Amino acid sequence: FALDASRRLCAAVAEGDEVPFEVAESDGSRRGSAPLYCYRPLTEAYVRERLGLLVALSSYAPVARALEVAEGTAAYLTAMGEPRISERPRDRADAALRCFVGRMFAERSEFGFEPDRFEGAYDELERALYQGQCVFEVVAPLLGVTLDDDSDELVIGEGLSLARARALADPPQLDLDADDQSSLLVLRVTQERSDAPPVAVARSRFRRVLTALRLFERGGFALGPIGSLRIDGGAWRPVALGGSGRGARGRFELVIPAAQEEEFRAFCNLIARRLPRPGLEDSGAGELAWALSRFEMGCERIAQFEALTDYLLALRALLEPEGATSGRLAGRLAVICAPVAQRQALAQRAAHAISLERAVVTGIAPAIDPGCSADGLVEEMAEHLRAILRDALCGHLDADVRSVADELLAEAAATPA
Repeated sequence: FALDASRRLCAAVAEGDEVPFEVAESDGSRRGSAPLYCYRPLTEAYVRERLGLLVALSSYAPVARALEVAEGTAAYLTAMGEPRISERPRDRADAALRCFVGRMFAERSEFGFEPDRFEGAYDELERALYQGQCVFEVVAPLLGVTLDDDSDELVIGEGLSLARARALADPPQLDLDADDQSSLLVLRVTQERSDAPPVAVARSRFRRVLTALRLFERGGFALGPIGSLRIDGGAWRPVALGGSGRGARGRFELVIPAAQEEEFRAFCNLIARRLPRPGLEDSGAGELAWALSRFEMGCERIAQFEALTDYLLALRALLEPEGATSGRLAGRLAVICAPVAQRQALAQRAAHAISLERAVVTGIAPAIDPGCSADGLVEEMAEHLRAILRDALCGHLDADVRSVADELLAEAAATPA
């Protein structure tokens, strides 16, 4: 913006605009001698009258929006000696930019850009906006997902984003393939310097993104156990984030196309808002929270077959509260997840997956039907569980999944064959 403003004001002067002057006593006058006078450009008055030229710049709007949400704009205007400070954020932003440009070219009749004068004006603005505050930046490797080739950063919201390492100025050195193609979760928080670094906040918000990813699409997603923290763009230092999951690379890696970024952003924010908490009185909310926890445990198993019990426990919490001896899980799962013509086949596969659980417990090789792998059955159960959890969290399916399944079974029984 400062460069654009410099060019535009230079053009205005070249087109015939004149900067007004005042006659003032020179700072170099010696006491007791005849005063010396000089012409002093009234730059700030000139900029005030030509604010419309600056508003028309393409770089003006984003700068103004940034200042609208800054809490210290009024303090900056007070420091600049503004007699009136509007209650409207946009008016304060306009006044702040006018003051900033005036300070950058103070007492000059030419408007060429000078880095030193820019730095001085910017330091005044920054101190007023952020005095006592600083920007904390926490970064964590996110394995198993990457952005489109043409995208460097996907903003999720409230300071959180998914970015390539190359999108960061001076990215941290992380021992997890952190080249310029690596995916990182980045959280930027402005807070008081005396407050504790927001590592716990970052850990919680990074986990929500990981949960959303696992519900959004199949894949081996993981957070790196060690992240990095820096303050005001300073040196990075390592922080423990307690990473989780088993990351996937190569053909298992999820690529988020540019056309799908908005969908993914909306999904992450929806899941963050609607994540259930155990102990809620709403029907099915406690079971849903527990099932989601077991689902994520299964996602973090190193061996796929070892995750079978996690997925079955989650499905039982949602669909078989009577207990495993009731034998109702397979039928309820089929009526929820399969069209009518495929329900019997899915119920049989679910029953077979349940029978394999004993092999997991005892550690013996499972008996598998020809053409059907154990890993394939486990993955199918995971996909059905993922679909149920995703639909329930997004509001497409009642959290009391068992009641929905029983209603569908009753309807099927009442329908003539």
